[in-house]
Amino acid sequence: MRFGLLGPLTVHDDGAAVRPIGSPKGRALLGALLLRPNRAVPLDTLEAVLWGESPPATASASLHNHVARLRRVLAEDGEPRLRAVPGGYLLTVGAGELDSELFTERLDRARAGRLRQDWAAVGKETAQALELWRGAPLSNLPDPALSHPEVRPQIQQLQEARLQALEWRFDAELRLGRHGGLAPELARLAEEHPLSEVFHRQLMLVLHRTDRQAEALAVFRRLRRTLIDELGIEPGPAVQQTHQEILTARQVSLSVAPAVPHPATAPSATGLPDTATGTPLAPPAPPRTPRGPRPRPAQLPADTVDFAGREAEFERLSAMLRPDPETSVPRVVVVSGMAGVGKTALAVHVAHRLRDQFPDGQLHADLRGFGAGDARSPHDLLARFLTDLGTREKTLPEHPDDRAARFRSALDGRRVLVLLDNARDAAQLTPLLPGSGGCAVLITSRHTLADLPGAGRLRLEPLDAEGQRLLLTSLCGFRRARDEPEAVARILDACGGLPLALRLAGAQLANRPGWPLAALARRLDSSRGRLRALSAGGVAVQDAFAMSYVALRDSPLPAEAERARGFRMLGLWSGHTLAAESAAALLGRPVEEAHDLLEALVDAHLLQTPSPGQYTFHDLLGEYALERAAAEESRETRVAARLRLLAWYTAAVAEADAVLTPRSHPLPPPEAETETGAEAVAPPPPPAFAGAEQALQWCVRELPALSEAIRLAARYARPDLAWRMAAGLFGYAQRFWWTREWERCMRLALRCAEEHHDLVGQGWLHSRTGTAHGSAHRLELCLDHLHLALTCFEKADDVTGQASSYAGLAEAHRRLGRLGETLSCGERAVELYRRAGDTRSVATVLSSMGDALMEAGEPAGAEQRYREALELWRDHDALDGMATALTRIGDVLRALNRPAEAFRALEEALRIRLRLGERGGTAETLETIALTHFHFGDQLAAREHWERSLTMGRKLRLPARAAGAARPAL
Repeated sequence: MRFGLLGPLTVHDDGAAVRPIGSPKGRALLGALLLRPNRAVPLDTLEAVLWGESPPATASASLHNHVARLRRVLAEDGEPRLRAVPGGYLLTVGAGELDSELFTERLDRARAGRLRQDWAAVGKETAQALELWRGAPLSNLPDPALSHPEVRPQIQQLQEARLQALEWRFDAELRLGRHGGLAPELARLAEEHPLSEVFHRQLMLVLHRTDRQAEALAVFRRLRRTLIDELGIEPGPAVQQTHQEILTARQVSLSVAPAVPHPATAPSATGLPDTATGTPLAPPAPPRTPRGPRPRPAQLPADTVDFAGREAEFERLSAMLRPDPETSVPRVVVVSGMAGVGKTALAVHVAHRLRDQFPDGQLHADLRGFGAGDARSPHDLLARFLTDLGTREKTLPEHPDDRAARFRSALDGRRVLVLLDNARDAAQLTPLLPGSGGCAVLITSRHTLADLPGAGRLRLEPLDAEGQRLLLTSLCGFRRARDEPEAVARILDACGGLPLALRLAGAQLANRPGWPLAALARRLDSSRGRLRALSAGGVAVQDAFAMSYVALRDSPLPAEAERARGFRMLGLWSGHTLAAESAAALLGRPVEEAHDLLEALVDAHLLQTPSPGQYTFHDLLGEYALERAAAEESRETRVAARLRLLAWYTAAVAEADAVLTPRSHPLPPPEAETETGAEAVAPPPPPAFAGAEQALQWCVRELPALSEAIRLAARYARPDLAWRMAAGLFGYAQRFWWTREWERCMRLALRCAEEHHDLVGQGWLHSRTGTAHGSAHRLELCLDHLHLALTCFEKADDVTGQASSYAGLAEAHRRLGRLGETLSCGERAVELYRRAGDTRSVATVLSSMGDALMEAGEPAGAEQRYREALELWRDHDALDGMATALTRIGDVLRALNRPAEAFRALEEALRIRLRLGERGGTAETLETIALTHFHFGDQLAAREHWERSLTMGRKLRLPARAAGAARPAL
């Protein structure tokens, strides 16, 4: 069976008979599968290709019907070609069955021939590759399929590859001297692609070699006028060089007396192959005139007329590039940054301003490190640079190292600025670096190029607010920007400081002078539509991003392909900051691997790192990453990744809660979840907090992410995760006295728990809400929620939850002065905690009951409760609990007028406090000792202990003790 993509979609069986696919949606389905042969295509992608961005509710069932019909069309003996796989469908295509793969194979062979300089092979392979084309790729697919973001770039890639094949074919014909008959086809291509310098240059050469110099020069003038009118730039160096060669040949033919050389030895005027024999000939000998000055190339692209912002970067880069007479080392500077951040614009702007510093010329080359077509090789660029610098050798060394040595020699003693734009890696650049100190090299790249030796670096970030405003104002006009400040702010926010995005937005406004700025702002307000809205004249932000991403995804290096997958998977959490641990959870990888991947994406400017260990996306890149994840990963994969992240956040919140509320009952952990499969790894550990301050800072920083995590947990019907995250923020809420954000989290989690009948979750949420009301002195609301919590825990038969609820009720009643209810609820809590085996909590409740009795003037009852608590703390060897209980017992014995026992208890408490180094508790015990001495009439001892308590209170900034509020007059 044979499949055709390079034209209308076709299917032929082995007998060459056509197998018709009449349904437009059937063709769209087959086209989407053939664009990813032998790979799974997610169901979401297929539905979007068939029905667009908003598929109907019946899309899933309809898709299965279309698949069934397509299976019948493709039916053969043996295994079915089209089969269901997890998350999507896979179409099996054999070797030689798909015309686009045959085309790519022949183009690869042509590429190998170019490297060998085997132009006959290049001509043969490109001709055979181009014979496969029947028209525009997949031209009979319906419009929704053709415009889908998964289909459109691949069609564009095929079209770009066809243009590459045409370019190489004409190159081969010209190298072989077979230029006859090429002019009509090249003229048509030049007309179809008015901005293509390659086809215009080849047409100029063909016309020149067929003695049509005037027409060749007219082609140059037409191209130059088009480039200036459309893009504001001059033709590139290759076209300029060809133009100069034609002019030179014309001048020679007019000034030199005609001669009739032997046909076997006569060279052409430009040293190119002879038109009659096709034999490459040597360049002509230079005229016998005194040698003139060396060429001074001036190859810088046109400067940006409306360049705005970047004053600080401009000054810094200029200083880094200026020659230093004190050193013999050339200046090399790499300007790196994400796609669209304005690297080339800044580099060209600075290069123009420094032209006077480099009087011997400026070289420029686009290295094509990212984008359609092959990257430029140093081997070919060195040949061009040597020619531009005036090297007049019949042949150049073949080995790149030898050419690099000649290049360094040609630059020796000169002051030349070399601008190398769009570099991929250090290997592409190293041969192009000069050896003398009078030269400078300015490089732009989407990678940091950390392995390029001796280079200075300028990392370009998005524009600041003032720079953004200046640029947009220069594009749309001062008056329009002044009249609609709110719309300007919304446009700037949508563009995220990216100059490319701002220029595209400005171009739309400039082309629509009647539009209010608010109209564009509304188009950009939708975060899911910004990438499509930010385009103009065939240039789009998402295409710039795609160059970086596709270079990784389609790389033959497994590490780069893995980075591409990591990029799109991280896009599932693109609106929030990630750490290595949270990224590891999302990716399902070990923490070390996740950290390495994050750093690699930072080096590729696909991620930002605002502070050590923190990683985030630029807004627009995050949106692009999310789109890639939706297009290339199945829904099951996306959901599983997010659930791993939610589980990690749940564990992290529990750690923070344990540090912030050490005396409260810990949240019960969720059931452990384990992934199966060969690549399953242990979940990353939650953060370890050194203290309450660090835990609190984490909660504050992660609160927006936690809110989103709770929302996602509710969406995925996981109340067990939602309520644990919300309830675990209790310590944060206590410190900040009940924020609205925490309240929203609690309400969302409670609604989820109620919808899914999670009684334990409802109980914990009501319990924590009630306790928070109590902290804010809203005691009646506190009681309401604690009663609701108790009801939920009773229905769930959760003994610990019931005990916790009764303990909370006892504390609320104590603060309301209701001794009976306090003791009743307290005794019930003690009973339930004993049943659960939690004697630490029993001790805590007993101490609280003792406090209530002491406040009610019943010290004898208080002593009993305190002593019971003390014995339990001794059983656990809990020194802090022992010291607290002994301090309370000493105070009770003071009230009972039993001084010897009181001081024994207080002295033991003080020894424990000092041993622990717990200064707040020590100050409290000293104060109780002072009160006891005062009670029994020893004012000197009372003063001494009060002074010690005051001193410690001042050091700890304890306001009451520092002011001596509890001290009676002595």
